[in-house]
Amino acid sequence: MEQHTTFITKFMKFTTITLNSEGPVASVTLSRPEVHNAFNAAMVAELRECFAALADEDSIRTVVLTGSGNSFCAGADLNWMQASLSWTREQNIADAKELAAMFETIWTLPKPLIGRINGRALGGGVGLIACCDIAIAIDTARLGFSEVKLGLIPAVISQYVVPKIGLSQARALFISGERFTAERAFEINLVHAVTTEEELDTTVNSIVKRLLSSAPKASGATKRLIDAVWSLEREAGQRYVIEAIADARTSAEGQEGLRAFLEKREPKWIEESRGRG
Repeated sequence: MEQHTTFITKFMKFTTITLNSEGPVASVTLSRPEVHNAFNAAMVAELRECFAALADEDSIRTVVLTGSGNSFCAGADLNWMQASLSWTREQNIADAKELAAMFETIWTLPKPLIGRINGRALGGGVGLIACCDIAIAIDTARLGFSEVKLGLIPAVISQYVVPKIGLSQARALFISGERFTAERAFEINLVHAVTTEEELDTTVNSIVKRLLSSAPKASGATKRLIDAVWSLEREAGQRYVIEAIADARTSAEGQEGLRAFLEKREPKWIEESRGRG
């Protein structure tokens, strides 16, 4: 428990996000409510640092991402966008690389990531939702890709949004810049459930409980498997899945899980998650 507390204390220096934990569950909260939790350079850097650390922290099994106040994330901060007007192309490339690195760090988190979508999400905020393995939105949330209205494009987030919602929906929503409801987000597979504000935490906690029954390392391996199957050519993908199942069967978790099933008992990782709670 002392090691776990020390891990959380390390990140109390953050100014744009907050990190808390309860047992094996970490909560990352975007904490700029005065600007609807919009991104700036500091938030991008802190999110990247935070998720890189969460990836390496064995005491954390599941992560919940949410926003403070009444918004999830309004995309890019206006002052940040204003500053970019005077940047050279090279400076813009450097800035976009930082943003891309942040999204990739979140996307590749080797643990289940739940999006607790507590309000509106625009642009990069929708990109964050797309990076979540499971996203739950309140029924009053409004979402949209507003970049085209500013003469810009949803470039960096497209790598994560397009696979989630498909080409047809991406074209319609990216080009129009229209706002859409949480229900439509559910219909296009951007979020996985829509609930009332009052039921949001109950729904999220129920999902967390289910995820903690899954083997920790197997959860991360499964996320990598999905990426490989999606991106690799068929022959390379087949080699990957053959080796992946062999690795899983011979791993300590795989051996424990199969023995627990045959012996009609709970695997050790469930008991361990209760102990940490």
